[in-house]
Amino acid sequence: MRKLILAAAVALFAPASFAPTAFAADCTSDVPKGDLTLEQAAGLYDCIKGKLRESYGSKDAPYAKEYQSWKAASTGPAAPGPHGNRFLMTFVNETGFDEYVKYSEERGAMPVGSVIAKESFNLSKKNVVKRGPLFFMEKLAEGEAPDHMDWKYSAVQPNGKVMKVKQGFCSGCHNAYEDQDALGYPDEDVRLASQ
Repeated sequence: MRKLILAAAVALFAPASFAPTAFAADCTSDVPKGDLTLEQAAGLYDCIKGKLRESYGSKDAPYAKEYQSWKAASTGPAAPGPHGNRFLMTFVNETGFDEYVKYSEERGAMPVGSVIAKESFNLSKKNVVKRGPLFFMEKLAEGEAPDHMDWKYSAVQPNGKVMKVKQGFCSGCHNAYEDQDALGYPDEDVRLASQ
């Protein structure tokens, strides 16, 4: 139920909030988005990841270059869902990686200084790959952002510019995952093997 509410809330605001950018015709699919296999989604990601990273890091936005050296927290892009019904590829910095990949509600809060990055992309109605924003969550010290479970949210537009992000908009969905320290994890079919 929480996932359905989260997806509906994000989908409601996403079209006006995040304008995607199309890529060259060579990053297209013969299969509609809803019918892509994990391997096909990974192939599309491989086609665009270099361009994604280049454009995200083009304007010196915080973490937009640094995240590229972090470990991937999934084996491939997760199927569309939250964050505007886009495919998401998740990365976590060294501070938080080991805790994040436990994918568990049984662990405590993530360590202060943990930063999670989610690259995003989508397919147009003509099955052309479109870049989406780069999303970040940064774990703050206890009490620094109590309304947001001590997370700071930010994002970078596909052209590398910092986006204006309303903390309450992001935490409004993430706080539904209170038992997971506000974290939504990649789909089980792309999670890393147990650590």
